[in-house]
Amino acid sequence: MSAKPIAIFYEHPDWFKPLFAELDSRSIDYEKIHLNGHFFDPCVDAFPYSLVVNRVSAYPSTASAPQVVLYVKQYLVYLEGIGTPVINGWRSYEVGTSKALQMQIFSKLGLNSPKSRVIHHAAQAVDAAEKLQFPLLIKPNVGGSGAGITLFKTREELARSVDAGEIDLGIDRVALIQEYLKPKDDCIYRVEVLNDAFLYAIRLPVLAENFNYCPADGCNIDRFDYCPVGGSSGGDTDSGASGITAFVPELEVIEKVRQAVAAAGADIGGVEYLINAADDQLYFYDINPLSNFVANATQVVGFDPVPRFVDFIMRQVLA
Repeated sequence: MSAKPIAIFYEHPDWFKPLFAELDSRSIDYEKIHLNGHFFDPCVDAFPYSLVVNRVSAYPSTASAPQVVLYVKQYLVYLEGIGTPVINGWRSYEVGTSKALQMQIFSKLGLNSPKSRVIHHAAQAVDAAEKLQFPLLIKPNVGGSGAGITLFKTREELARSVDAGEIDLGIDRVALIQEYLKPKDDCIYRVEVLNDAFLYAIRLPVLAENFNYCPADGCNIDRFDYCPVGGSSGGDTDSGASGITAFVPELEVIEKVRQAVAAAGADIGGVEYLINAADDQLYFYDINPLSNFVANATQVVGFDPVPRFVDFIMRQVLA
């Protein structure tokens, strides 16, 4: 093993405590690099770590300023430029911070995704929606946990919101106008991949006009009711008290997710999709390269994914 320690680059105060605990339990030499207060010298080639594990969300918590998204991109480019191995490096972070890029990935892979238009000013919203079907969503290009997503049921409602200056395009002032698809079974699905292989999948009930489907600790997971039994694209395996339910997707779905995560350049990541009530087809709408893991994982999916993630980290160190 390298004499240099591993670095865990992170920002959220709660999501990575299980990761730190697993590393500690194995007496692995690592250091925590918290995003807040971090800075670097872009002209220094020597780096004190054998590997950097990027665990910074593409959408910062309330503890961080929005501009850290752009800062993280610079830091990851720097690390890769000096030859430092990075788990979920610049490409995966870039995809995580661009819903527009995610739609492009789905299109290139031949996967269904909601019809969308990309705008850079709120005044464009009504014209951009001209050939789309209502209801529509406005999604900030940089977003997570449903942040900033707004539902508009009619063109008139959208126009009023534009005129009133109520539309927030988010951190980079870019947003998607996207058709809202009603899930057939009132559920959305998230499939997680680690090292190009299926890790687990969960089903989350749709919340009325609420788009925060973060399944991790600190994400108010107790608000979920249960999905209807038998409504998934695969068989049930287990369920948790929160109403988040594990299932096994069909092999074709797993392959589609695996391809999307690979196209995002992510070593670990999750993809979300729904079954559209209008045509019974799967529609993919989100790639999340962070994979903070579902809360109460042992109860919900039947095992703790953190040790498997640490196994993967250590294989990269030894490679």
